[in-house]
Amino acid sequence: MSTYAIPNVIAQHPRGDRIMDVYSHLLTERIIYLGTGIDAGVANALVAQLLYLEADAPDRDIQLYINCAGGDPSAMLGVYDTMRYIRPNVATTCVGQAIAVGAVLLAAGAAGKRAALPHARVVLHQPAAQGRGTIPDLILQADEVVRVRADIEHILSRHTGQSTETLRADTDHDRVFTAAAARDYGLIDQVIEER
Repeated sequence: MSTYAIPNVIAQHPRGDRIMDVYSHLLTERIIYLGTGIDAGVANALVAQLLYLEADAPDRDIQLYINCAGGDPSAMLGVYDTMRYIRPNVATTCVGQAIAVGAVLLAAGAAGKRAALPHARVVLHQPAAQGRGTIPDLILQADEVVRVRADIEHILSRHTGQSTETLRADTDHDRVFTAAAARDYGLIDQVIEER
């Protein structure tokens, strides 16, 4: 993981210009940017932002930009459930990549409002277990991975129109999609060349 300074921007405000970090400024524009893998902390921040934007204006769309290298399926499911729970439509756009759990969130955007930039890539694969602990713990972990995989297959089936059988076969190994191939598969609705 790289470390870098979060840039500040000058935002115009009725009471004068304000300096704020770029993520806070984007949030004022109803834009959430996911630019990292998803763990419990990232999921908590995403859920909080979604809930805040719903409270702020429940009838205005939220834009979720995704450049995600994967992450924890359980944490992602909390974000997914929140996207489905709140009133505003969540439009999703892949900028860069949406791998595994990032691909699920991309596909879960509001119908007709899921997009990718031309050179984005989307990767589907099955979740994996940690593989540590006693034999009984490993059995429990394996059972949980099987359950989560089935949940993800049902979610992707719902949003892509693909059968769970097709999704199971397609996620036995990494399946990499270009933006156009992701559109054809049903993961997104459009490839955006320009605004």
